[in-house]
Amino acid sequence: MPVPILLVTGFLGAGKTTVVNHLLAHAEGRRIAAVVNDFGAINIDAELIVGASDGVISLANGCICCSLEGDLLRTLSTLLRRDPKPEYIVIETSGVADPADIVRNLMDPVILREAPLETVLCVMDAATPPAALDDALNRSQLRVADIVALSKLDLAEEGAGGRMREAIRARRAPAVVVDAQHGEIPSALLFPATVDRAPARREPGPKRPAEQRFETLSWTSDHRISLVRLQQAIGKLAPKLARAKGLFETVEQPGRQMVFQFAAGRATLVPGEVATPGVPAARIVFIAELGVLSKAELDAIMATCVADR
Repeated sequence: MPVPILLVTGFLGAGKTTVVNHLLAHAEGRRIAAVVNDFGAINIDAELIVGASDGVISLANGCICCSLEGDLLRTLSTLLRRDPKPEYIVIETSGVADPADIVRNLMDPVILREAPLETVLCVMDAATPPAALDDALNRSQLRVADIVALSKLDLAEEGAGGRMREAIRARRAPAVVVDAQHGEIPSALLFPATVDRAPARREPGPKRPAEQRFETLSWTSDHRISLVRLQQAIGKLAPKLARAKGLFETVEQPGRQMVFQFAAGRATLVPGEVATPGVPAARIVFIAELGVLSKAELDAIMATCVADR
């Protein structure tokens, strides 16, 4: 029996991990394997997946549309050899991934026969200006989507969701556009009722040269950080950031990790799990346009966040 693949794509900070978490938390008895690809040496997204364990496989320090192609195909082959094997596979791409190249890889005849690409879901922040859909990467992510999910509607200004729906339909008329409040999407849209049919082939279009547009800069510390100082540091870094995410302990709440997210100019901080022994107290990944932010500048600014020792 073939194992359908759900490919989840979307720009940096769109809310892909929230969607995947909701799917895994409401699996309704389905055996779902998740493959999480993060762009950077520290794979924060894999740690944020609900119940991350043998069912969640991390592909780090690269992008599965280019440098990790072989790893993706080997990972899928490993999943398909499990006993029992999963009933569904969810692949969460990096926010800088061109899904057309990933679709092309998944058209490998062996993979297509055993694990057909069933659905491509593109998650989009409802607050995204419609004009941003003409960005080359956003356009590529939208072009291959079967379903477009609008996230973060509660954070967008009134009317933003409607404007985005109109803009999406103007550029991708066949796609189904749904609201994904807190990552919730009807499972019937994402998981087929039957899988005993021939897999459909997709035409992702001609292969384009890879464009390295973003880079990741990682910062770690063995010491807890001050929330007040972090707020000041992010204020300085924000104009240069496309995305940031991390886990850290604070002097205000020692012994517990805080989950930090920065996207679309918004920063959020929520309590996480109990701190894990043996790992750095602070681990944060910053994503910026190439050449915009140097490692020396980042380290100097983030060093001010470390609590007095």
